[in-house]
Amino acid sequence: MPVPAFLTANIFNRVGGPSRVQPRPFTADKVLSDEHVEAAIAVLKHSADEDTIREKMKATFIYRQSMVNNEKRAGDVFSVFPRLLDTPGLIEQDFRLLFGEATANKFLEKWPTNLKRKVITESHGLVPTTELLDLMRNAESTAEIENGWDSDMSAILLLLHLLPPSAQGRKRPGKVSACQAVEHLIRFIKAGTSVQQHLDNISQSSQPYLLAQGPARSSIHTFFIVIDKYALPFKATCSVGALDDLFKAHYVFGTSYSSSLANVFTFLQTTIYNIDVGETRKLPELQSCEQEWCVSVK
Repeated sequence: MPVPAFLTANIFNRVGGPSRVQPRPFTADKVLSDEHVEAAIAVLKHSADEDTIREKMKATFIYRQSMVNNEKRAGDVFSVFPRLLDTPGLIEQDFRLLFGEATANKFLEKWPTNLKRKVITESHGLVPTTELLDLMRNAESTAEIENGWDSDMSAILLLLHLLPPSAQGRKRPGKVSACQAVEHLIRFIKAGTSVQQHLDNISQSSQPYLLAQGPARSSIHTFFIVIDKYALPFKATCSVGALDDLFKAHYVFGTSYSSSLANVFTFLQTTIYNIDVGETRKLPELQSCEQEWCVSVK
């Protein structure tokens, strides 16, 4: 079985994000024997009880991490652990086992108290464009705006303008614009549209992104994370929780960031979650922005 692109991308990780070479402080209660791992996996194949699923997923956490960090085995993670495809909250559980409760809570704590306001304030200093002004208006509004994202997602997308994509590669081709980068972060489908049809229409591999479903962009009812041609359910029903889960999925599955989102995710990683701060290489553009305005959100 060919290994999905997103699961092998971690070996090309040059601009921050999960890396197989850096050990994690695993916090699972104990390491199971091979026999007990096989027994737990067998239960997971057929169990529909959420408490049992969570217990067995926790028990097989270290085994699962060894899979996603092994190029030859990574492509089998969803067939071995199919509950990832139908049980919300498992990405969050694995991330908490990787980094602990305090780290897992950082973004959800900082966004409403400080970070969102800082993002909106700093956006007023950017060169105005139609797209930027629309996002700023939506971010500052408490009312639902036709054809626009909700307040939180609009503010999140402002981060793409504050920390825009950088040119990648030795020849440094033209940069992807902040507006173009949105498609690498989130895509929208109307309520009633088939999620499977969206997956079937995917023509090329990509890094994980959000799929938002609802009657309008400003009224999302369901979020998924799309990984190649799989749609993983989220517990989160709000934009902030969805971005939090998307970030965490990179670590749970050991995949690097999309180059279009690397500056935003590296900022979240090092400045908000405080993960691998000293080990992560930052591009000059990101270092400059952090020095100018990010220090106050810590």
